[in-house]
Amino acid sequence: MIDETYKYSDITSKIIGLAMEVHRQLGNGFQEVIYQRALEIEFRNNDISYSREHEMPVFYKNHQIGLRRVDFLIQDTISVELKAIIELQDVHLAQAINYLEAYDLEIGLLINFGAKSLQFKRLNNKKFNQKNQENPNIK
Repeated sequence: MIDETYKYSDITSKIIGLAMEVHRQLGNGFQEVIYQRALEIEFRNNDISYSREHEMPVFYKNHQIGLRRVDFLIQDTISVELKAIIELQDVHLAQAINYLEAYDLEIGLLINFGAKSLQFKRLNNKKFNQKNQENPNIK
């Protein structure tokens, strides 16, 4: 079995590099939406397939119980959650991991533009179910 981090390392590294460019240009101190718009420009300029504010269903025991918007869904497989806060905390990491599990996505990124230096975390969904990806009607 391929290690998920390795399998997605090229694209996640590219996303992180683009986020670093946005942070270099803008610095910290803006609202999250400003960084989201700037990162969208970088994705477009670098031919990265994405959906912004992508609405995803949340399931509980095979029942859809709500919808949640992920900041970016990259190539229909990678969740990218943005923050613009002074410091990432465990609660933000837990929230991003919960989203991966609820969406049944294998990999995600949590990126914080609010600190002096860009902060990011690569996230792996240990509960990822490949069978659900092969048959999207199964949840």
